[in-house]
Amino acid sequence: MDELIARAQTIADDVFFPVAGEVDAAGVVPTSHLETLAAAGLYGLTGPVAAGGAGADQATVHAVVEALAGGDLATTFVWLQHLGVPRMVAEAPAALREEFLADLCAGRTRSGIALLAATRPGTPAITVRREGEEFVLDGGVPWVTGWAHVDVLLVAARDAADVVHFLLVDAVEGPTLTADPQRLVAVEASSTVELSVRGHRVPAGRLVRTVPMARWQAGDPAGLRPNGSLALGVAARCARLAELPALDADVAAVRTQLDAAGPAELPAARAAAAALAHRASGLLAVATGSRSVGRGHPAERLAREALFLLVFGSRPSIRAALLTQLLPSSG
Repeated sequence: MDELIARAQTIADDVFFPVAGEVDAAGVVPTSHLETLAAAGLYGLTGPVAAGGAGADQATVHAVVEALAGGDLATTFVWLQHLGVPRMVAEAPAALREEFLADLCAGRTRSGIALLAATRPGTPAITVRREGEEFVLDGGVPWVTGWAHVDVLLVAARDAADVVHFLLVDAVEGPTLTADPQRLVAVEASSTVELSVRGHRVPAGRLVRTVPMARWQAGDPAGLRPNGSLALGVAARCARLAELPALDADVAAVRTQLDAAGPAELPAARAAAAALAHRASGLLAVATGSRSVGRGHPAERLAREALFLLVFGSRPSIRAALLTQLLPSSG
């Protein structure tokens, strides 16, 4: 597994980081970046070995995400959406596995996610009902990343019994499925859109799994750990550019905090990672010198990425932890 991490670090240093400013200015992740990840076997990072995947453990996944995020956050953000899909499809019915799994692991088929319906209580973002041999989807989610680069979406939708259905949906616009571009403070190249579905029909054979909402939510906090790796990658890059060994030590400490956190502690650990990236980008700006930090400079781009990571995926529990960590103590 160390080879996968080293491979990711080489891609980040030699391929992604030297042109990250150009990617940011162009507002488009190059297809060649994603092809590089596929050729390195990283689209199959979480897929089973039997299907051509790497079968990586969680520690390796987190280290690879961190390494790549320090090269180009937008590209990593797009690729990250794919990682959970091969793992879930590996447990899908045989016909779906045979159709998709090997291609997902090889990166020949690339996937995104629209899972908001499974993670938020109250009115579901997307509802689903069964009509014969089809599922019908209605609703929408504000954030689907990588739209310009994905072939299928793993969409979570809830039925009247509060059961979550995970379906593989073709990422093709039409009368019943639309994708409207979203403006972001950073990672604009990530092709993030607002997805809407109105009476959108999906063949029943595209059902990956069904899970009671309460069961899915119980395991949902674990998804915060890879997001913490995005922030660690940005912070680590700032530490390297600023040549601040003390900041490297802080990155290692927060990494340990994330690794040790259980479900209840993960929001605070995720917040600590985002707060560290924000602080690290400020220290880099100081080390670089304010007169040198203009639009397009690595320090300026990393500062915007750090700001983005402060608010990305910030559930109430994370926001509360961030406010505690960022505001000075009144005591």
